[in-house]
Amino acid sequence: MKIAFIGGGNMGEAMLSAILDCGLAAPWEISVSDPSEDRRNYIGEKYDVLATNDNRVAAQGGEVVVLAVKPQQVSEVIADLGGQLKPSQLVLSIMAGIPITILRNGLKHNRIVRVMPNTPAQIGEGISVWTATPEVTKRQKGWTSSILGSIGKEIYVDDEKYLDMATALHGSGPAYFFLFVEALTEAGEQIGLPHQLAQELVLQTMLGSGHLIEKSGKSPAELRQMVTSKGGTTAAALLEFERGEFTRLVVRAVQAAYNRAKELGGEPK
Repeated sequence: MKIAFIGGGNMGEAMLSAILDCGLAAPWEISVSDPSEDRRNYIGEKYDVLATNDNRVAAQGGEVVVLAVKPQQVSEVIADLGGQLKPSQLVLSIMAGIPITILRNGLKHNRIVRVMPNTPAQIGEGISVWTATPEVTKRQKGWTSSILGSIGKEIYVDDEKYLDMATALHGSGPAYFFLFVEALTEAGEQIGLPHQLAQELVLQTMLGSGHLIEKSGKSPAELRQMVTSKGGTTAAALLEFERGEFTRLVVRAVQAAYNRAKELGGEPK
């Protein structure tokens, strides 16, 4: 499989590395474009792939063209690649908030997959939600599934509207998790724990709790109730969360992320 990466950012590099590790493509079958000379040198030397500053040169040989630039750069990509792609090429976009319509009209191209991955993809533990235009072939859907499977789990949805929703939940979600780890660690320090000990306790608790949800067959609500004894320490803590309207705050935060994702795609809130 010949793959072209337009943009060499962190997520693009995570995909590139995983594709090579899984043997989905050889280095000579991959090209990467990036405007930064330092970044091109780094990518070219580390992965032994073609690195160029020309989007057209990078894209011309790819059976799959991965758009891995920031959403604010979509106009630059469209200016370079609009009308330049072969009808048989698959465009795989990981740009948050950019709808298929903009890509279809701007690139004058029909075979498009839109993906929302998340940052744990950098260690092969991500989850990606994706959809495809009707023109994308069964074989190309298989390529997409293999590429996304190399960086974690992947879920196909048949309606693009779920992409912005997923962006607000799992795309931005790692930042919510990191923030909660920071807050719990700080709380541990406030009651007298050393920073390193507090952080280790918090992180392993988070990891273990996530695996418990996954493997126990019980819902998060059931597990929460099992941990919460009437009048106990957990009940006292959860009461404070309720007083602070924790759930409502989380809902507002996710709604704000969803609104922003729609704005990036040119939709009103």
